[in-house]
Amino acid sequence: MTMPKGSQAFPRSEYLRRLTAVKSEIERRQVEVLVVTSPANITYLSGYTSKSGYVPQGLVVSLTDEEPTFITRRMDGPAALHQMFIDRSRVIGYPEALIANPDRDGYDAIIDFILDKRLGRKGIGLEAKLLPALTVEKFKSRAAEAKIVDCTNAVTWVRGVKSDLEIAMMREAAAISDAGMLKAREVIRAGVREADASAEIVATLVRGANGKPGTDISSFFLCATPRTSTCHIRWTEDVFQQGSQINLEFSGVRHGYTSPLMRTMSIGKPSDRIRRLHEGEVAGLEAALAAAKTGKTCSDVAVAFNTTLKKHGFEKESRCGYAVGIDWTEPTASLKEGDMTILKPNMTFHLMLGNWIDEDVGYVISETFRVTDAGGEPFTKLPRELFEI
Repeated sequence: MTMPKGSQAFPRSEYLRRLTAVKSEIERRQVEVLVVTSPANITYLSGYTSKSGYVPQGLVVSLTDEEPTFITRRMDGPAALHQMFIDRSRVIGYPEALIANPDRDGYDAIIDFILDKRLGRKGIGLEAKLLPALTVEKFKSRAAEAKIVDCTNAVTWVRGVKSDLEIAMMREAAAISDAGMLKAREVIRAGVREADASAEIVATLVRGANGKPGTDISSFFLCATPRTSTCHIRWTEDVFQQGSQINLEFSGVRHGYTSPLMRTMSIGKPSDRIRRLHEGEVAGLEAALAAAKTGKTCSDVAVAFNTTLKKHGFEKESRCGYAVGIDWTEPTASLKEGDMTILKPNMTFHLMLGNWIDEDVGYVISETFRVTDAGGEPFTKLPRELFEI
């Protein structure tokens, strides 16, 4: 029995639209064939979300072919056949002999394919900064007649402006984020273990919302007293106490797409300092969303937030946010002063306003939003409250 095609997250026309945009970009760079190795970019161009990127794999996008070709470890081929929109003949599994082989690996299989098909003689694009230096050198030596071009963020910048179908998917992820945060408010209590509360929240992120289950678990951070000044640690074996503060950051996931959300909770009344910080951050958040209009810059958004927060007597050292979509962060535009990226409709950002001030003081709040002519439109519906439990 052959592997059947699974339910596709997007119609074929959507993937072809994305590929057309990427082909236009690489042609502008005088590249004939692009080897996509970033898992998020592979998801964007094919629908593949299987976690096989720990070994060499690559989606080969050619100007001459409508569909790309995926070259992966043979055992991962069935997942690609199931998830990708492309024809099964375009999934090529390389043998196990290339795994843990000091001389040849899966990248050799990709190079073999390119050479055998006589592709890339005018230029081969690589996501070079994401590859080991020895791998880049291998491409240069084995495809010596071709010009090797660094296209590290070529696909990622194309991903920056979302289609209406992608926006709808991020709204579904946002509804799951909201459900997870509401579950957190329900289960976090004095006497409850951090691990047990986390298990309930994660279960909600899997069960989903509005009949749409979560399709993955992305980053999940629960930082409770006395660790509220940390930003990227997990739950512990500790038990919540009366007076504990809890900072949460997580996202629902729908077919790779995320809509991150952060909120701070307090078991009992929070300190006056945290309450004042919350008031300043909410005011800054609203100012930032108002500034996130088509034609403005990332820097404009950051200035609006920072200026407002300073009026409340606080400052934020880290950036105010970043482009977001598949697999959380898109390594392109940042909401920080000096980033002159022009905002376009349906660009999406995580307005990440976590503020870790001292070793014993930290607070978080955020919204994921899309850029519109009227300003930033948040995806989540959760109140911007400092939740008092």
